[in-house]
Amino acid sequence: MDLILAFWGLLALIVEGVRCQGVYAPPTVRIIHSGHACNVEEERHTERVYTIREGETLELTCLVTGHPRPQIRWTKTAGSISDRFQDSSVFNETLHISKILRTQGGRYYCKAENGLGSPAIKSIRVDVYYLDDPVVTVHQSTGEAKEQFYYEKTVFLRCVANSNPPVRYSWHRGREVLTQGSDKGVEIYEPFFTQGETKILKLKNLRPQDYANYSCIASVRNVCGIPDRSVIFQLTDKTASPLIKLLVEDPIVVNPGQTVSLVCITTAGEPPPILTWVSSNDSLPQRSVVKGGTLTLPAISSEEAGVYSCVASNNVGNPAKKSTTIVVRALKKGRFWITPDPYHNDDNIQIGREVKISCQVEATPPEELIFSWLKNGRALRSSERMVITQTDPDISPGTTNLDIIDLKFTDFGTYTCVAALKGGGIPEISIDVNISSTTVPPSLTVPRGKSPLVAREGETVELECLVSGKPKPIILWSRADKEAPMPDGSMQMESYDGVLRIVNVSREMTGSYRCQTSQYNGFNVKPREAVVELIVQYPPTVEPVHTEVRQGLGRPVVMTCRVLRAHPSRVLRFEWLLSNRLLHAGAFDPLKDETEYTIRSLNREGWGEYTCNVINEAGAGKCTFQVTGKAYAPEFYYDTYSPLWQNRPRVYGFKLQWTQMNPSAVDRIVAYRLGIRQMGLQRWWEQEIPVEGNIGKGELMTHNLTELIKPESYEVRLTPITRFGEGDSTVRIVTYSGEFHCSFEEEPICMFTQDKNDDFDWTRHSAATRDTKYTPNTGPSADRTGSKQGFYMYIETSRPRKEGDQARLVSPLFNVAPKNPYGITNPPAYCFGFFYHMYGKHIGSLNALLKQKGQMTSEAPVWSLSGNQGDRWKQAKVSIHPTSSFQVVLEGVRGPGIEGDIAIDDITLEEGECRDPPPNISANALSTSSHIWLLCAALVLTLLEGQR
Repeated sequence: MDLILAFWGLLALIVEGVRCQGVYAPPTVRIIHSGHACNVEEERHTERVYTIREGETLELTCLVTGHPRPQIRWTKTAGSISDRFQDSSVFNETLHISKILRTQGGRYYCKAENGLGSPAIKSIRVDVYYLDDPVVTVHQSTGEAKEQFYYEKTVFLRCVANSNPPVRYSWHRGREVLTQGSDKGVEIYEPFFTQGETKILKLKNLRPQDYANYSCIASVRNVCGIPDRSVIFQLTDKTASPLIKLLVEDPIVVNPGQTVSLVCITTAGEPPPILTWVSSNDSLPQRSVVKGGTLTLPAISSEEAGVYSCVASNNVGNPAKKSTTIVVRALKKGRFWITPDPYHNDDNIQIGREVKISCQVEATPPEELIFSWLKNGRALRSSERMVITQTDPDISPGTTNLDIIDLKFTDFGTYTCVAALKGGGIPEISIDVNISSTTVPPSLTVPRGKSPLVAREGETVELECLVSGKPKPIILWSRADKEAPMPDGSMQMESYDGVLRIVNVSREMTGSYRCQTSQYNGFNVKPREAVVELIVQYPPTVEPVHTEVRQGLGRPVVMTCRVLRAHPSRVLRFEWLLSNRLLHAGAFDPLKDETEYTIRSLNREGWGEYTCNVINEAGAGKCTFQVTGKAYAPEFYYDTYSPLWQNRPRVYGFKLQWTQMNPSAVDRIVAYRLGIRQMGLQRWWEQEIPVEGNIGKGELMTHNLTELIKPESYEVRLTPITRFGEGDSTVRIVTYSGEFHCSFEEEPICMFTQDKNDDFDWTRHSAATRDTKYTPNTGPSADRTGSKQGFYMYIETSRPRKEGDQARLVSPLFNVAPKNPYGITNPPAYCFGFFYHMYGKHIGSLNALLKQKGQMTSEAPVWSLSGNQGDRWKQAKVSIHPTSSFQVVLEGVRGPGIEGDIAIDDITLEEGECRDPPPNISANALSTSSHIWLLCAALVLTLLEGQR
C-alpha cells in the first residue's frame, strides 16, 4: 500500500509541478450569451439562434482558447440598409448592443486568430422579436364612393401588423368572436399572395347588424413576453373614404421673402380624415408651420420652391392627395461674351466687321424673363445694323444677342444688357460691356520666376498667371498632368485675378497646373492657356517611426534608420541622439538609404530613448528607438483543463498557466511577482514565484491558485523580474466555473491522452477532412453541432484493426481534496456527459470508466453501450462519486467489421448530480458498475482499516 501511495504522490507532483513544457496552440472559439435572451436554440445543420425582444440589451461573449492569446473580432453579415454594423468591427471579447433594434438582427460572427493554423470562427444568429400596433384598412368591392357608401355593398376589412415572428390575427364584432362559418354574412380569409395568418374580414352585402365596432387583435402568442395588440374600427352607414380640396392656385408664383399659406380642407370622409403635408424636397422646410389643414411657409426662399401635397387618410379606401407647385421668382448668374467676327477667323474687333454681344441669365420662371439693351445709358431698339434677338434657338435659354453689323467708329461705347421679370418685384440684373478700339482679346503668361514654384509642405502658395485683355476674363485653374481634383475637391477652380491660392500645401499637390481663359465675361475665342509647375518639398519619410528594443546587459544593440522618400531627395545629414545628447552625426551616404548606430555592449546608462534625425532642406524625419532591459509581458495560456476542485463548500482552486513572450530577448527571468485581488475590492495580495534556470520559448509554466472563495472572481496580475527590475505586467480575470468542457477543436485535445497499453488510438478529425471512400456507411457526417469544419474524436475500424481491439482515451487528472487522510466518507458528486455517434452495421461497444488515484482495482465502468444507434448524435450523462483525484477513460471496442466507427464529442464534467440523464444509458451496465464500485470501495476501506 505504501508503494502505491508513493507512486500516486509522485504522479501528482509531476502533474501539479511548478513548470511543465507546453506547446503553441491554434485558436478555438465558443460563443456564450447574457443579457435578455428569450430563447437560445441549437439548429442542427446551421448555427445557434439567439432570440431577443426589441429594446432589450444584447450581450454576446466570445470565449477563446489558444496560445499566443488570439485576437478577437466581431463582424456581422450585411442586413438591412439601415444597419451599418457590417462596415465596422468590434475588437474585444464582448459585443454589447443596448436597446437593440429590429434592423440589428442577423448573423454575428466571432473570429479568433493568433497566427497558428486557420482562424477559428463561430457564428450565432440573433433574431429580434417585435410586434407593432395593427392597422385596419377598409375597402369596398366596386363602384365610386357615394353618400350611401356601404348600402348593399361588399366590404373588406384588412388587418396588418409588422411583427417577428409571424403574427396571428383574430376578429371581434363587439364582444362576439368572429370565426369562419360562425356568420353566413362573414368570411375570414387570407389572400393567396401574402404570407402570414388570417387577416381579412369580408362582409357580404351589408346588413343592419354589420354596422358595429370591429376589433382586430394581433398576437405572437406571448413569444418573448410580447403582449397582444389590438385596434378598433367603427363601421357605420356614414363610413366613407376621404375627399379633399386645395384652396390655392396651381402653380403659385411668389417673390422671395413672401409668406405663403396653403389651405387644404376635407369635403368627405368618415371617420374624419387626418391631414398631413409632404414636400418633394424630402421634408418640409424647417421654419414651416402646420396647423390643421393649413401649411404656412414664412419668408420663402428659392431653395424652398417645389411641389407640396396635402394627403388625407382615414384608413377607408385609398388616401386622397392634392398637390400644388410653388415657384419662387428669381434672377441670378448674369454672364456675357463677345464674339469678334462670326464669319471670319479673326479674334480682334475691326471696323467694318460684325461684332456679337451675348448676355445670359438664369430666371425663374423662365417665361417671365424680359431683356432690354442700352447704349451709353439710352434705350437701344433693334434695327438693320443693330439686331437684337431675345431668344436664340442655337444657344441655351435665357440668352439675348446684340449683333452690330458693319461696325463703325460711332458704334464704340458702353452697351448694357438689362434682365428683368415681368411684373417686377425682383431687382434687375445689368451687365455692362465696353466696345472700343482698346477692346482686345485676352493673352495669358506666367510671370518670370513663378514656374517652377518651390514650396515646403504646410506652407501657403500662390500660383499666378498674368492675364491681359479688355475686358479681363475669368481664369479657370485645373490639373494639367493628371485627372486629379483641385485642392477644394472640384475639378476646376475660378479666379478673377489670375491667382490660385493653396493653403497648407501637401506633397500630393506637386505637379502641373493649367490656367486658361473662360469664354464668359470675355471674348468668345479659343481659350488662352499656360502651365505652372509646383514642386512641394517635404522632410524625409523614415522608418521605423518608433520601435522598442529590449536587450540584456552586456549584449550589442544595432539600430537602423531607413529613408523611404524625401524631396529634395539629396539628404544633407543625419544625427543620432540619446535623450537630446548628440552621439554621432555626419553626411548621408548618397549610395545608401539608411544609417546605423551600434551599442557594442549595453549597460544601464545605455537605456533610454535614441533618436535619429535625417535632415534635408525641408526639415527632419525622425526614427525613435526605446532601448530597455524590461522583460516582455507573460502571455496567459488558455484556461486550465484540470480544475482544482476541492471538497470544501466555499473554496475552489485554479491552475494559472502562461508562457513568456521572447524570454531570451532580455536578461534571465529570475522570478515572477504574482498579484491577486478579489473583484470589487482594493487590496492586492502579492507573492513571488521563483524561476530556476532559463525559460525556453513556448515553455508552459503553471502555478496553483488555492483558497479562492466560491463563486467570486479574481483579478490576477503577473510581472516578470530580471536584473533590470520589473518587466511588463499581464492581467487576467479568473472566474469560478464548476464545469469542464472539451469539444476537441484544438490540437492539444484538452490534455486528453492516448492510453499506451491499448491496441490502437482514437483519431481527431473533422467531416470536411476525413476520407470516407473506404467506409462510406459509417461514422458522422458533421460534428455534434452540425458543422463539417468542427472536430471530434473517433475510432477508425478499418484494417489492420480486428474484432475486440480497444482504443482508450484518458482525461486529465481532476483533483478532489479529502477531508481526512483516510479518504472521503461522503464522496462528492460529478456529472460526466458526452455526445456519441454509433452508426454502422459493425458497431462494437463504447464504455466510460472511472480511474481513481490510489485505488488498487482497475478502472470501474460507469456507462456502456453496444451496437448500431443510428446516424445521429446522442447525449450520455452519468453521475460519478470519486473518493480521490480521478480520471475518466473512454474506451472504444471494435466490432466484427469495418463499418464500425464510433465518434465522441463535447465532453463535459460538472459539479453535482446529473439532472434528467438521457434514457439511452445501458441499465445493466449501470447496475453492474454500481455493485462493482461499492465492492471496491468497501475493500479499500477494509484494507486501510487493517493497516491502522
